[in-house]
Amino acid sequence: MVFQVTVALIVLKLLTEWVLAWLNRAEVRRHAARAPAAVSTIMDEATYRKSVDYTLAKNRFGLIEGLFDTGVLVAVLAGGVLPWLFARVTAWGAPGAAWTGALAILAAGVLLSVPGLPFDWWAQFRLEARFGFNQSTPALWVADKLKGAALALALGFPLLWALLSLVGRLGATWWVWGFALMFVFQLLMLVLYPKLILPLFNRLAPLPEGELRARLMALAERTGFAARTIEVMDGSKRSGHSNAFFTGFGRFRRIVLFDTLIAQLSPEELEAVLAHEIGHYRRGHIPKMLALSAVMQLAGFWTVAWLAQQAWLLAAFDFPAEGNRLAPTFLLFGLLGGVATFWLTPLMNLLSRRHEYEADDFARTALGGPAAMVAALRKLAQKNLTNLTPHAWFSGFYYSHPTMLERERALAGGTG
Repeated sequence: MVFQVTVALIVLKLLTEWVLAWLNRAEVRRHAARAPAAVSTIMDEATYRKSVDYTLAKNRFGLIEGLFDTGVLVAVLAGGVLPWLFARVTAWGAPGAAWTGALAILAAGVLLSVPGLPFDWWAQFRLEARFGFNQSTPALWVADKLKGAALALALGFPLLWALLSLVGRLGATWWVWGFALMFVFQLLMLVLYPKLILPLFNRLAPLPEGELRARLMALAERTGFAARTIEVMDGSKRSGHSNAFFTGFGRFRRIVLFDTLIAQLSPEELEAVLAHEIGHYRRGHIPKMLALSAVMQLAGFWTVAWLAQQAWLLAAFDFPAEGNRLAPTFLLFGLLGGVATFWLTPLMNLLSRRHEYEADDFARTALGGPAAMVAALRKLAQKNLTNLTPHAWFSGFYYSHPTMLERERALAGGTG
């Protein structure tokens, strides 16, 4: 019965995704022939038609990929692949050994990622290339996959080993200490990621001396953001999409701009983007999201600890009740947890959109008006072929940022 309910929930999630995608597709096609008046001021006709084609192509691809991923997951759960793999890997060590449990989890994760590789390749070298965004090469794509797998092993194995070892050392309270270990690891990654991991994939360099750097550093100073440096990332080696992000905390914080962003925007527009990113810092969004993440992680660890004590869970998926029950519970939680947290997506994105409105408002105040921010958002929408006519249910469920028109109205003094 547990297995049947699980499959039903997986299918319900897929159907919900399909309904939302269908609504979005219908809304985009409804406006395909002629852009709404508000949209026509953002994109010219040729760019708008290209953005419609790009949105519809991604929509079709997403439906097929979602169906395939769901089919693989159900087949793996029903076919006994996971207990077979666990039995083979854990047989390499003593019964209940933490290191074999950690290795089995990683092995399952790697094997389950393999069927999706053709979709990753197609998205990069067919879909993105068709619309002029792909800048990667097959060699770089393969190198990225291998580096990612190596990092998963180098970081994931000792972390999982430590987590599984806590049970034998701390007993019933292991999940509290497991949460503490994971949260400290997360904080450490905020500092180490841009210094040690990101450079494995991209080159980071300080923004060169000159008028642009002086202008951006002056903005940081007058808005109370003590920036040691602003870094530029060579995002153009993989994609024509542009972005900027804020990472770290305290004296380790930094703002990273894609080189594509610098190439696409004027100094005034780049100043607006930087002001927006500083707004996230000044409005306390980073610690707020860290606190929320901590609460969800703590709840997740408690759930894993509770599920590991329930004989029905492992029995439903043909795992043996003896041995280290925590390792297969972690794997099942990782595979199926998204089926439950999927329904929290609109709430999380509602909070994220609120933060984006606040950061936009900070930028408008810092720059003395909305003109530069609106200009930057419009140009980014054009360059990235943003969908300007999403269905309200689709954007409300999936969008972490307000739509372009919603942001413009808010910047102009309307309600967000």
